[in-house]
Amino acid sequence: MDAFFASVELLSYPELRGHPVVVGGRNASARAADGAAGLERFTRLNDYAGRGVVTTSTYEARALGVFSGMGLMKSALLAPQAILLPANFEAYRHYSQLFKRAVAEIAPAIEDRGIDEIYIDLSDIDEDTLTIAQRIKARVVEATGLSCSIGISPNKLLSKICSDLEKPNGLTILSIDKLKDRIWPLPAKKINGIGPKANEKLGALGIVTVGELAAAAPELLVAHFGRATGTWMHEAAHGIDDRPVVTWSEPKSISRETTFERDLHPKHDRAVLSEAFTKLCLRLSEDLSRKGYVCKTIGIKIKFSDFQVITRDITLTNHISSGDLIRKAATECLKRVPLEQRLRLLGVRAGSLTAESAANQSPEVFQASLPFP
Repeated sequence: MDAFFASVELLSYPELRGHPVVVGGRNASARAADGAAGLERFTRLNDYAGRGVVTTSTYEARALGVFSGMGLMKSALLAPQAILLPANFEAYRHYSQLFKRAVAEIAPAIEDRGIDEIYIDLSDIDEDTLTIAQRIKARVVEATGLSCSIGISPNKLLSKICSDLEKPNGLTILSIDKLKDRIWPLPAKKINGIGPKANEKLGALGIVTVGELAAAAPELLVAHFGRATGTWMHEAAHGIDDRPVVTWSEPKSISRETTFERDLHPKHDRAVLSEAFTKLCLRLSEDLSRKGYVCKTIGIKIKFSDFQVITRDITLTNHISSGDLIRKAATECLKRVPLEQRLRLLGVRAGSLTAESAANQSPEVFQASLPFP
């Protein structure tokens, strides 16, 4: 889906089409001063104060250098007059379901890759490739009012790259004989799986493009990245990927976390931490219920003010899903962490998932007091 979260917001605020719009920041407000008219009624990015991050941005904002994951304060230096909207994840989940159902009506062999992305296996559909791609795009627009970009190729790796080549509303069909012309000139980091650190390491070796990666000796890549990663890089640069489209799989875990607008003290900000902790556990419980799972492992994640990250988990005798039991189990994990520094982030995770209908949910008993009473 094209700039998915931002595009969903533009359905509610069509007057913002064509303007740089940034979505993010838990404390952001869609409205500026009361009584303002036109675009003046919206909050501007330079009005934001806090350490929230960009969830997504429209292509107009991206042209100014604002991308997802950037700090909002930093983004304000690049695009101070961009419109800032708060994230509405309930709406995003709704439109995600709509677009996936629309695609499934035409091509049901779907691998779900998150809220705004899927892989589709077209192998068993006896229809011209261009025609079916255009039908999928039209059906998605009809169901959601939103555009998507499609990449079609012999495998998932190349299709992922192609889906980004002509955004927004793009359609790229790539045969393997066009690999050298369309893919090799691209930066090596366009290959999904080559992150910033690996890309920097490749750059130090004089490897910048996919073509240069394809030309590199496999022995060189193995020497610097290890056998598994080096071999994978060599194959990926040559367009080799034999992963199937996986139409169903059990999630390994479900988690919720929040980054605080300011570092919170375990003692002086106990009430705020307690409220945030409870909300995380309740939302995690809602996620489990919505997906039809119960869990047997509960874990926590804490990032302190010095960016040190600590995780702890506990495995229970029985499966649980209720918010109060999740909170009590997470509290047992918290007791094993020395809470002596300010907290920057707090997260709760449910693991060892089982379908709710197949699990034993006898209540667990916890005796300990709460660190955030």
